[in-house]
Amino acid sequence: MGIIDTVTDALTGSTQSAPGTAGDDGSEGAYWCDDCGVRVRDVDVDAEGLDRDGEGVPKCPDCGDPMRFERATGSGCAC
Repeated sequence: MGIIDTVTDALTGSTQSAPGTAGDDGSEGAYWCDDCGVRVRDVDVDAEGLDRDGEGVPKCPDCGDPMRFERATGSGCAC
């Protein structure tokens, strides 16, 4: 296979997740800090050890502000 075929295959590859990959771990989205650009998937908040505010919303590990939750669309990751 030549370099052209390799590049063509890479560019036309499927964007669908294979069964059993990302998206089947219970994640419904991610928390974002709009000021810092920090992103933490909802299923990783406790593992990251993030503090929470009085309403249970994770605080940004960089600035300490409450993070915004954004739902994932589709069956892929919460990117």
